Amino acid sequence: MPNTSITINTPAWLEHFYKQSKDLDSSIESRMDFTIKIAVQNIKEGGGPFGAAIFEKNTNNLISIGVNLVTKSHLSIAHAEIVAICAAQSKFSNHDLSKVCNEGVELFSTTEPCAMCAGAIPWSGVKRLIYGATKQDATDIGFDEGAKPENWIQEYKKRGIDVICEVNRESAKKVLLEYHKNKGIIY
Repeated sequence: MPNTSITINTPAWLEHFYKQSKDLDSSIESRMDFTIKIAVQNIKEGGGPFGAAIFEKNTNNLISIGVNLVTKSHLSIAHAEIVAICAAQSKFSNHDLSKVCNEGVELFSTTEPCAMCAGAIPWSGVKRLIYGATKQDATDIGFDEGAKPENWIQEYKKRGIDVICEVNRESAKKVLLEYHKNKGIIY
C-alpha cells in the first residue's frame, strides 16, 4: 500500500522563539530581525538558510514560525514560508488565514519568496508580505528560485496583499552568504 500520509514536523527548538516573541516591539525591523535569528538557528540545526514568521497584522502576536526543512524532511515543498503558512492554517483549522484574524495576517520571510512560495501566498489569506534578502541574493549563492512574473508585486496588490521589500536586507543577505561560505547544501 502506498504511503498516503504527509507530515512536516517543525523542530522542537522553535519553542524558544515562540517564548521570545513576547518581547518584540511592533516595528517591522524588529520582527524581521527575529525572523533572521530563526534562520540563523535553523542553519545551526542543520537546516536551510531561510526563516519565516506569521504575525497578526495589528496586534503583532506571533501565530506561527516556519523554517526551511527541505533536506531534513526530504520534501521539496518544505520551504520556510510554506511551513509557516501550514502551521498557521493547522492552528486555526482553516485554509484561509484572512478569515481567522480580524485585521489579517502578515508573513515575514528572510528572503523574497521563490516561485512556489509566491504562488502559495495569495491563496493562504496573508494580507501583507515583508521580506529581507532578494531573489538575486539567493541566486547569487546558487539557489534556483524559479521564474516569477516581473509584475508579481502589482498582482499581489490587485489581490489586496501589500508587499514591503528588502527590510534589513543586509542582515538577511549575510545569512545566505554565511550558509554558502560554510558549504551548506544548495538545492
